[in-house]
Amino acid sequence: MSSARNETRMAVRSCSAFVTAAAVAALLVTVAPVVAHHSAAAAYDESKRVDTQGTVTRVLLKNPHSWVFLEATDEKGQKVEWQIEMAAAASIGWTPATLPIGTEVKVGGHPSRAPGSHGMTAARFTKLDGTPIGRGQ
Repeated sequence: MSSARNETRMAVRSCSAFVTAAAVAALLVTVAPVVAHHSAAAAYDESKRVDTQGTVTRVLLKNPHSWVFLEATDEKGQKVEWQIEMAAAASIGWTPATLPIGTEVKVGGHPSRAPGSHGMTAARFTKLDGTPIGRGQ
């Protein structure tokens, strides 16, 4: 009888170890993407805001970040390309129809920290009349 009890105890311990290992693995798979995401503060100055107006030339709706590119005119009258980094396509709910190429928009967000660049994040898009486009970030 004692031998049967020992085998049962060993089987229960083995099963418990397996269940514990599976639970830990599931937790790691769930938490790892959240931990892996990075802050935008290194690339963008969250203490400042920049606004521009221009024509949409390209839209990349992707994960983990989407991008909108605008052709605008800078303060010297020169054409510049703005690169606007956004959240993942799935989280902002945009489709290609949300912001068609050639659309004139106003955009405001946090500017890039790179000297001489024309980038921003945390952008809010509106039509020229101020009507919001999509749901913000």
